[in-house]
Amino acid sequence: MPSSALAMLDEALLSHEDRDRALERFSSTNSGREKPGRFWRVDFESLVADPRAIDPGTARTEARCDDARVVVCHLATAAREHPALLARAFGATAARSTKFGALNTAFAGLGTFVYVPADRAVESPILIRYQAAAGASIFPSTIVLAERGSRATVIEHLGGASDSLICSVVEIVTEENAEVEYACMQHADDGARVLSSRAALPGLQSQVSLCAAELGGSLAASDLNVRFDRPGAQGRVTAIFFPSASRHVDVVSTVEHRAGDATSETIVKTAARGHGQARFLGNIRIAPHAQGSDARLRDDALLLSATAHVDSVPALEIAANDVKAYHGATVGALDEEQIFYMESRGIERDAAERTIALGFFEPAIERFPSASLRDEIRAALAATLS
Repeated sequence: MPSSALAMLDEALLSHEDRDRALERFSSTNSGREKPGRFWRVDFESLVADPRAIDPGTARTEARCDDARVVVCHLATAAREHPALLARAFGATAARSTKFGALNTAFAGLGTFVYVPADRAVESPILIRYQAAAGASIFPSTIVLAERGSRATVIEHLGGASDSLICSVVEIVTEENAEVEYACMQHADDGARVLSSRAALPGLQSQVSLCAAELGGSLAASDLNVRFDRPGAQGRVTAIFFPSASRHVDVVSTVEHRAGDATSETIVKTAARGHGQARFLGNIRIAPHAQGSDARLRDDALLLSATAHVDSVPALEIAANDVKAYHGATVGALDEEQIFYMESRGIERDAAERTIALGFFEPAIERFPSASLRDEIRAALAATLS
């Protein structure tokens, strides 16, 4: 990919030299994803953006917040009017260290900056939407900085028309006793490719929740990262994905306990049907000095056809001795006894299977903020099952 494609981008956010270095990191960094084989037919190392398709002006964006004291603005505006605040969060997390996080950095410009002042509780969710046009490549960034004692919910919708490429980054940085809930519903059209890197850096005694529903696109690859550098923090990671037809979904979650007395919980629900392929890699890492950490991970996968395939790989790296750590994973088909029970009460088999499958996702759906978002996710899952 020629670096000359970077010349069109504004230097207020990043210099051309910084963008060139990010592009070099993208080229030299391994994705860490599964290599093509019997089930997995995608080569992540060969994925690049067509420079001719990169045009931020083609993307539809929307950001809405009902609280006038909260800063919600375009990334370029933040770079000019709030540079010191933006610098505290932009690049502070692990999101830009991934292969596709580096690609987003190289072409960063489109995006939203959210700043929540100290002790401010934002009652209504902050809503953000990104939509890529057909055949376009967009690189949206959502940057959230929450000051001490603040509270906010950020809901993002990520969409793209057929043949589009979306390479997104989300960075959330909180200060002491802050609370941020972030959720994304990805509902790109068939034929779209969606690559996402989302990461949070909770402050002392703060709480962060990362929720992602990967429900669209022909290819979706997502990184979810929470890193505890301060004690007493709490982090939750929730992921839902449902590849059908010939869709591929690859999700990696990483929770890093670098400070003690922090608590994390990861819940992942996956279903696959048709020739859908999925992989989940869940990492929990506890550093030697992170005593008192409490980390839990649960991943459940449901196979709805004989040709679907799901790989589940939970992993623990524990270097401290005074910790609690748990991981569990299941992969299975629908319970025939449950189906028989529902059929015996007059429910047709197809309806019984849909009901059981939707119920399977419910423990994860309940962790998403906003009743309207939860209903949207349920409707999208039901449409996939129809």
